[in-house]
Amino acid sequence: MNESISAQPTIVTGGGTGRILAARIWFGGIAVVVGAALIIQIVLIFTGGQDVNAFQSTVGQSLGTRFFHLFSYFTIQSNLFVLGTSIVLALNVWKNGPVWRVLRFDAMLGIIITGLVYEGILAALVHPTGWALAATIGFHYISPWATLIGWFVFGPRPRMPWTTTALGFIWPVAWLVFTFVVGAIMNWYPYPFLDVSLIGFADSVRNCLVILLIGVIIAVILTLLDRRLPALVHDGPPRTPRVRRARG
Repeated sequence: MNESISAQPTIVTGGGTGRILAARIWFGGIAVVVGAALIIQIVLIFTGGQDVNAFQSTVGQSLGTRFFHLFSYFTIQSNLFVLGTSIVLALNVWKNGPVWRVLRFDAMLGIIITGLVYEGILAALVHPTGWALAATIGFHYISPWATLIGWFVFGPRPRMPWTTTALGFIWPVAWLVFTFVVGAIMNWYPYPFLDVSLIGFADSVRNCLVILLIGVIIAVILTLLDRRLPALVHDGPPRTPRVRRARG
């Protein structure tokens, strides 16, 4: 009897080719939108235009001060997490690892809080027009909900054990500490609900605790759903086909 190569290899995949392509396009699209919004905002600052995050006038501020303020906003930092993780997922949708999980979790948690706080509190305080409006739409509307939808549909999961959830709060807490230290030194706060000079220290701390509580609730929901929801992208990339030999 002669040996022959079977034409039926066994392949284990992490999702169909079409699903993987759709996921990469989705995450790539998010990266393009956030990247474009960030470029628009940076150009506006260089040219003396509107900072879409500022609820107070920026007239008379130096260029360095405006840039320092820009990257001090929770909104911008959240969008930077989204930008970075979306680029990575567009290139490698199965990306995994302990550090990566925390970065992805922070992108999810931060951008959801950004979308909720902007719509619930800040939208009525700023009135962007022209290119500033385009940046606002990218930062505050497309980025939060496109990121959440992408996570619901594509995953990939599971990626959120409870250790990741706990470690994910290092950045938000550090941001709050940084905000109050900067506020005490420069008398500048990024948001009115944290502005000690406007509402007092006690109310500012209370608002922080409320937002942290909301963040904890969101984090718990994300972690529980991560364990239970299906996803179009599963745990790992396709494995190398295993070719079986058959004797005939």
